[in-house]
Amino acid sequence: MDLEKHDFELDDLVTRIKENDHRLVALQVPEGLKMQALEMMDAIEDESAAKVILAADPCYGACDLVHDKMKMMGVELVAHMGHSQMNIDSGMPTHFIPVTYEGDPKIDPVIPILMEHKAIAEERLTSAGEEIDLTDEEAVERFVDAVGRVAPLTGTKLGLVGSIQHLHLLFDYKKRFESAGFEVEIPVGGARLTFPGQVLGCNYSGDDPSIGHYLFLGSGDFHPIGLVMHTGKPLALLDPYTGDASEMSFSRIERLLRQRMGLIFAVDNAKSFGILIGEKPGQMRRNLAIRMKNLLKKHGKKGYLLAMDHVGPDLIDFYPVDAFVNTACPRIAIDDAVKYAKPLITPFELEVSLGEKNWENGYQFDEIP
Repeated sequence: MDLEKHDFELDDLVTRIKENDHRLVALQVPEGLKMQALEMMDAIEDESAAKVILAADPCYGACDLVHDKMKMMGVELVAHMGHSQMNIDSGMPTHFIPVTYEGDPKIDPVIPILMEHKAIAEERLTSAGEEIDLTDEEAVERFVDAVGRVAPLTGTKLGLVGSIQHLHLLFDYKKRFESAGFEVEIPVGGARLTFPGQVLGCNYSGDDPSIGHYLFLGSGDFHPIGLVMHTGKPLALLDPYTGDASEMSFSRIERLLRQRMGLIFAVDNAKSFGILIGEKPGQMRRNLAIRMKNLLKKHGKKGYLLAMDHVGPDLIDFYPVDAFVNTACPRIAIDDAVKYAKPLITPFELEVSLGEKNWENGYQFDEIP
């Protein structure tokens, strides 16, 4: 990672600290920036009268705020790096810094992938609205079909999205791809998303039937996996750091979906469930957890509500229940399932297991709106 091309906006932060005469400031950064945290702390303290505390626990996103703890320490301002503000009340003054990156990868390497994906979208568009009468076995197969499970398309636009560090590049890249012959849409999501084209690991609400395939401007596969699981649409990747072009393969997504299907089957005979409630401000879905408990009771099963700040195998596997239902961060069940000794499923997967939702309607990605 070329740090010289990142904008940490420390001058703006220092200006705010001076204007408000803050004397104790907290710095919260994601794991990828922790190595630079001490240098940032030095820069802030050198340019202001404030002392800086690093919130050194893992930071999983803008949903993972430390304000209650920092307020008890007398902190007056939290500087939150690498994320954008969500539709949650932080409870105290907060300065969100996206940490933008000035990348400029060429689009040529990704064009062949996009052409293939557009052809897939065009083929799907022609079959839109066809009625499909499925047997039970075919319904289960459709559940793990990364393409067939999605709603019919109304268009074949290229959806242009990215992670927070690269969103400022999207409108320039929109022009580039339009010049290359694509009809491009930068989707606008719900209240949890701050910027056009933004996607989160827990929210892809900008998806639209007129979008037939996507391009993700960013690195890593955290956001791409969620986007394809949510939409079922082809996704190309363009990495601003390396210039590499690739795609999120349907075979990989279908392996994940088959894993999810296996876990649904695994809880068929489960009688007791631990229902996880996230204590982080942007992950707390108490009402959903209570609804899952009531649903289990309706089906003659037992549910125990477990509130947790962090979720991990060593923190829950010892409970004498048959399985767990996760209502905290949606990605815990998807990304970390193999780490747990007992099945860890999503609320939707529980509903499928109990017969409240149908297989043939396809997989429903767990989102926080």
